[in-house]
Amino acid sequence: MSLPDHHLTQGERRLRYFQPHWKQLVVPCIALVLIAAGSGVAIFVVPGEWEYAVHARIAVAVIAVLLLTIWSFVPYLQWKNTGYVLTTHRFTISSGVLNKSTDEIPLAKVNSVSSDQSFAERLLGCGTLTVESASEQGQLALRDIPRIQDVRADLFRAVEDASDGDADGT
Repeated sequence: MSLPDHHLTQGERRLRYFQPHWKQLVVPCIALVLIAAGSGVAIFVVPGEWEYAVHARIAVAVIAVLLLTIWSFVPYLQWKNTGYVLTTHRFTISSGVLNKSTDEIPLAKVNSVSSDQSFAERLLGCGTLTVESASEQGQLALRDIPRIQDVRADLFRAVEDASDGDADGT
């Protein structure tokens, strides 16, 4: 969910749009495979001559669909509907599937930008971005940011440009 053009102010440009790192989808994908395999085996092992075989297979399918919805589909929708937009004037964080939440930090209010990466995150190229601002939110930690060093550099550059009065990046 990128920031639509009609939400940009005059002279504001979109510098970068990104979503959380794909590693957030690893567990839901594993759950998808395990639930599909488990339900397939359960449906296969129900004896065909059993009086309630049809009911048992339907029950297995219903439980599988419920589990897939909770452990795979909902996390995918949450990942897909979370977006970060860096413009020449602000940093916007939007999330939500049914209810949408949007946080905006004006670049003029950003005090510091830092990043943190574990060894595994360094291998995957993601990490936690911490943005400290002089607003009500204070310190905001954003986990699983892809290409963390590039995002941090772009954000820092945009903050510097905003503090120099060069918000258009020219």
